[in-house]
Amino acid sequence: MRKSPLFLLFFCFATAVAAQGTQLLRQPTMSADQICFVYANDLWIVDRDATTARRLTSHEGLESFPHFSDDGSMIAFSAYYEGNTDVYVVSADGGDPQRLTYHPGADIVQGWTNSGEVIFRSGRTGRPTLLNRLYKVGMEGGLPQVLPPPRAAFGEMSADGRYMAYTPITSWDPEWRNYRGGQAQPIWIQDLRSNELIQTPRPDQERHLDPVWFGNEVFFISERDYLANIWAFNPRNEALRQITFHKDFDIKSLDAGPDGIVYEQGGYLHLLDPASGETKQLTIEVRGDMNFARTRWEDVSAQQLINPAISPSGKRALFEHRGEIFSVPKADGEGDWRNLTNSPGVADRHPSWSPKGDRIAWFSDESGEYQLVVSDQLGENQRKYSLPQPTFYFRPDWSSDGRFLSFTDTDYNIWIVDITGDSGARMVDTDRYAHPNRAMNPVWSPDGQWITYAKQLDSHFKAIFAYNVHTDQRVQLTDGMADANSPVWDASGQYLYFLASTDYGLNSGWLDMSSYDPDLNRSLYMIVLQEDGASPFLPESGDEPNPEAEEDEKEETSDTTVIDVNGLQNRILPIDLPADSYIGLVAGPKHSVFYLQAVDGSPGVTVHKYDLDEQESKEFLSGVRQGLTTSDRKNMLVRTGSGWSIVGTGSPAKPNDHRLEGGLRIQLDPAAEYPQILREAWRIHRDYFYDP
Repeated sequence: MRKSPLFLLFFCFATAVAAQGTQLLRQPTMSADQICFVYANDLWIVDRDATTARRLTSHEGLESFPHFSDDGSMIAFSAYYEGNTDVYVVSADGGDPQRLTYHPGADIVQGWTNSGEVIFRSGRTGRPTLLNRLYKVGMEGGLPQVLPPPRAAFGEMSADGRYMAYTPITSWDPEWRNYRGGQAQPIWIQDLRSNELIQTPRPDQERHLDPVWFGNEVFFISERDYLANIWAFNPRNEALRQITFHKDFDIKSLDAGPDGIVYEQGGYLHLLDPASGETKQLTIEVRGDMNFARTRWEDVSAQQLINPAISPSGKRALFEHRGEIFSVPKADGEGDWRNLTNSPGVADRHPSWSPKGDRIAWFSDESGEYQLVVSDQLGENQRKYSLPQPTFYFRPDWSSDGRFLSFTDTDYNIWIVDITGDSGARMVDTDRYAHPNRAMNPVWSPDGQWITYAKQLDSHFKAIFAYNVHTDQRVQLTDGMADANSPVWDASGQYLYFLASTDYGLNSGWLDMSSYDPDLNRSLYMIVLQEDGASPFLPESGDEPNPEAEEDEKEETSDTTVIDVNGLQNRILPIDLPADSYIGLVAGPKHSVFYLQAVDGSPGVTVHKYDLDEQESKEFLSGVRQGLTTSDRKNMLVRTGSGWSIVGTGSPAKPNDHRLEGGLRIQLDPAAEYPQILREAWRIHRDYFYDP
């Protein structure tokens, strides 16, 4: 792959100075006359009456969780400076940060005591259960002292030093909006003199986060109204009140100063007057060299290429990288690599090559929402198809006649688009239950009439289904008594292969700890689709062949895939292989299928090829991390180690025969990426978290 300039997206914090100020300002803290915050993993500080911030720290390590001291002269923060996250302090006027803690665990700053010590969270003594506690350490350093709460994650001490408000646990997914599960905790308020404990009321079992003290009240983030706003609780009279009423973006963090509260919402910083409830969005501009975000050249190795596809004859491969689609030749001297999209600021995803090789499809968010794009193999003559439910979409797959494209979305719906007409996309099925092992990826029959897929039943076992795109006929192919997945059509259209497990039961309840220990094995099965089809495993008769019968059989052979429902369950046949840790199937040449086996201690998987005519299995390739076959089933694109190769499917593979060598040298333009970051963040916020 040769070198050429390419403007691509570089995921970084890009500076966007506009009338409303710079966005992506995080974790603010406030003194009487200054505000400190995190931007681009550095600390920045700005006067309360100014708009342009100055950089306070410039180390390449990540700084986070700044907190002003009570007099506003010092800022405590956590930083990854010496290969570990520890507590540091720095003067508000600038200077060299001073390190206060040295434990190999992460020390996360929470605030200050009323006697001028830094409070931080640490798991240093939380063995064997890895619990966090709050500690304090003086400005002179030394051994930290543990604070009374026996278990705490985020917390602050009241101004008089009598109370500690804290959350007892951390969240494994703090961005899970409107979470109401076991990790949704109230604010705990402990009287450090009497050890009396009270909690903030939670009538809806919502999550309370990030407590800070202002006066005699605890201010915190609550999702009671299904969006993260600020609430206040008075531990003396147990009065609770809502302070902010944002309706679009969640409040992410807050901190209290001597005369108000500063918080982060929608990428901006806001000031809150707790007495009146009035808020003001601040206009802050961050101006810095940001040398990490400069346009520059970088080498892209093969291991960074994702979402592969391969041309029908195996001459070229498609990859996605940094929101661009690349076409790469099989070998040097057989053409050059191409950037088919060349669209800075746009996310182009999941390329797919048509069976005839004349068109390519992918998803693009150029319009602001993802659309299906179809072009010629050079990326030109594009046609775009709007999709009815804006969300994330995955892996478009072509029917053999090039008329239809099927794909799934983030809600596990299956969609079909007829690109020859104007009927738009139609949803043909959906999976109703959440499970980490579910997969609705549809697979086309050789004649392009059917798709097959695995879908969960009410039992949480998966069954194999088939759907006819012309007649809307839906057929459940397996009975649901075993967990079945990974369906693959035989190239003849006569058979369907799949994997099934008869010891899957305890794994169906994946949130139950009974599913942790049992081993899971699968076996390889096949379905004879036609009622008059013969089992390939019948014993040989030993008679001479009948030429007339063979000729009649050839004349009756049809390219159309037919599924006869009558007696279907009786035509499911086990293939004579021992049950093992098989994890998937890949289409092979006629009367063969590739099955993938996970081997303990081995990188990747081992690919075996089962030959139905010979009724035997041979190891095809080991150490495979990804693999897919061409539409003519004669070649396979595989990733082994850190590289990609195109190999023939006829015999055991030699991955270095046609290894895609070299790398792309691309020019990164972070400024063009910034609008894409905002669109992606908004889609995640809206699609994944917003619906109550």
